[in-house]
Amino acid sequence: MKPVALFSEVGIADRPTVGGKGGSLGELVRAGIAVPDGFVVTTAAFEQFLAALETKEPIRPLVEALDPNDLDAATRLSEQLRARVIGDAMTGEVEQALKDALNQLCPDERPVAVRSSATTEDADDASFAGLQDTFLWVLDGASMIGKVRECWASLYSVESMTYRRKQGLPEAGVAMAVVVQRMVEAKCAGVMFTRSPTSGDKSVITIEGAWGLGSSVVSGEVTPDKWVLGKITSEISQRDISDKHARQVPAPGGGIQEIENAAEIRSAPCLTDDDLQALRAIGRKVEKHYGKPQDIEWALDQDGAVLLLQSRPETVWAQKDAKAAPVVAKEADPMAHVMGLFTAGAKK
Repeated sequence: MKPVALFSEVGIADRPTVGGKGGSLGELVRAGIAVPDGFVVTTAAFEQFLAALETKEPIRPLVEALDPNDLDAATRLSEQLRARVIGDAMTGEVEQALKDALNQLCPDERPVAVRSSATTEDADDASFAGLQDTFLWVLDGASMIGKVRECWASLYSVESMTYRRKQGLPEAGVAMAVVVQRMVEAKCAGVMFTRSPTSGDKSVITIEGAWGLGSSVVSGEVTPDKWVLGKITSEISQRDISDKHARQVPAPGGGIQEIENAAEIRSAPCLTDDDLQALRAIGRKVEKHYGKPQDIEWALDQDGAVLLLQSRPETVWAQKDAKAAPVVAKEADPMAHVMGLFTAGAKK
């Protein structure tokens, strides 16, 4: 397997080699949905890196022996393992492959996002969203290489390790791919649910958004605007426009920073009705492609074009539905009924 794969080369079936996020982005490209261009550092690169580390001292057996309820032990182990992963260098072959892919993706030296894509995330029955690291506005090849290692290291965060132990996931099946993607200088960004996150209603789409990068919405730093639209009817049944005091924007030396919003936009909706209808149409298309409700991250660029940054299966209501599904009784054997009547008549 190659250490690098383009989005156009992968799909959701490739989750074991490109992770949930990488597979989803490739799948969206195949479905004709606009996403910022990029590539995936595959699990082959991670496995090679981890194998070299484990020749010196084990990693996976230490995680499997961890008691997920012992947070002190988990913290100590996390600090130890993350330091090892961040401190060790990649092989020259893998590092060069990543630099070459970045040069092809961004010959104009445009900033990129470096995003964790674990093989265990974004599945139908579990969501690992937020348990691994993401880095925005990474400015050059050397920084990108370092951030890839930090994404690998985040597989050994306290939250990620204890979650896997509580789920009983074998460490041998856990690996980390990393998405490297052109940054969107977003006018506004947010999330979209093709099933109501509060009621489970499948007939509506809920859209939340705020000015600037979507990280402010995902992190909860800013209360987003919220709209509810009829999935088929397109009627906007709910509008909640919040006081969006700040937004996250690129920092001059890389990364992001928070700045105050001007008074005239703080309480102004970040999306027009036309924007909402464009998002609704894309949400319907993505849900139809996957055949199930989706939890989607989106951004509008400075020209107002909609770009998707991620789509994952909705899990909360799907799991409730699965638990509430009635047990189907076995169909009675009609001959048993006939024989019962015959026996009853013979006893008279």
